[in-house]
Amino acid sequence: MASSSSSSPTAHLTGSKSTPIPSSEPSSSTPPDVVSPPEQKRNKLVGWQHSAAGSVGGMAGAIVTSPFDVVKTRLQSDLFRHSASEPLKKAVKATQADAARTGIRGTLYQFVDTVYLIRRIGVEEGWKALYKGLGPSLVGIIPARAINFYFYPTSKAYLAKQFPNAPVEQAGQTAEDSSVIHLSAAVIAGIMTATGTNPIWVVKTRLQLSAKRKGNGLPSTSAPTAPTPSSSTLPGPIAKSAAALAQSTTSSSSAAAAAAPAVRSSMPPAFTMTMDIIRKEGITGLYRGLSASYLGVSEGVIQWVLYERFKRLTSSTSFDSSNQSVISYMGSIVGASGGAKAVASLITYPHEVIRTRLRQPAINGVVKYTGLTQTLKLVIKEEGAASLYGGLTAHLFRVVPNAACMFLIYELVAGRLGQ
Repeated sequence: MASSSSSSPTAHLTGSKSTPIPSSEPSSSTPPDVVSPPEQKRNKLVGWQHSAAGSVGGMAGAIVTSPFDVVKTRLQSDLFRHSASEPLKKAVKATQADAARTGIRGTLYQFVDTVYLIRRIGVEEGWKALYKGLGPSLVGIIPARAINFYFYPTSKAYLAKQFPNAPVEQAGQTAEDSSVIHLSAAVIAGIMTATGTNPIWVVKTRLQLSAKRKGNGLPSTSAPTAPTPSSSTLPGPIAKSAAALAQSTTSSSSAAAAAAPAVRSSMPPAFTMTMDIIRKEGITGLYRGLSASYLGVSEGVIQWVLYERFKRLTSSTSFDSSNQSVISYMGSIVGASGGAKAVASLITYPHEVIRTRLRQPAINGVVKYTGLTQTLKLVIKEEGAASLYGGLTAHLFRVVPNAACMFLIYELVAGRLGQ
């Protein structure tokens, strides 16, 4: 009995201990994401995966917000006010005047005028005009986002290894959580992106500033006709021959004039514009506004630093289905990215206007804006400081949803690649 009683607890003990043993043995058949989902989400991505995720997000955002990009570019430029039709001129001037308004009422004025300007462009030039420059934008988004999203995380990881004692805010954080590391990585990514993609944005800006009324080409003009000799001064046969010769010369010149636009229009507008810039201004023409683009690096720096901070506050560094719903995760990413972009844009917006002015084509062979400081002084002198915020509402309508869409898709795609 003693032995049986002693064996009974042993049996119970072994039975109680046998419960975790089988559960640990078949753990190899258990899906890894069930065992430790957070570990799957924290897998380090290589550079090309960051680039791919950023490119997909950037292209989606560019397509959605293209109409606001066209309006923003035209509001920033003074060239379009002189070349647009009268109703469009009034809409542009009204919207630019409302840039000086402040408060909620001023914002509402800008919103209404921006929507009206979009409608006027659609009516006068066709709705395709609201997507002018989208081709160069999409072509530019791929390298721009690929470069930016490649250099930021890789630079952040590299700098964290080089400076492991970078200051952090809380105990237990690594150097990659340091705001100093975030700022330095954002500067590197911004400079590399601006240098590599400036020619694309110059072409895009020129395309968006070219306005053409819907359904109307250039006004039809009769081809110049050669003077026909008078029959009173020449004999009949000679007069007929001269008239036939003049008619053939006129028809051939008309055919040549009609063929030139046909050949020109067969080429993609972006390619035609690029060749036109190189022919008239040289290779350096493709780098107009680069100084302002470098100034705009500050916007990317502020955006990345704020995004990291907002994302940490919302605890959305990675998606864990056991603790966070999909809607909550998406909302936190949208809020963090949109909020960071809005603050960064409000702080650094004047550089957008200066950059657009520097990229304008020459008027009658004269380049009005030649440098960063010269452009800033001239704009303030001729139009007032408020003009440095021309198109701000249209800009925010574009960049905030663009950033939210881009970062959301980036995080989702990067999370999927990291599994």
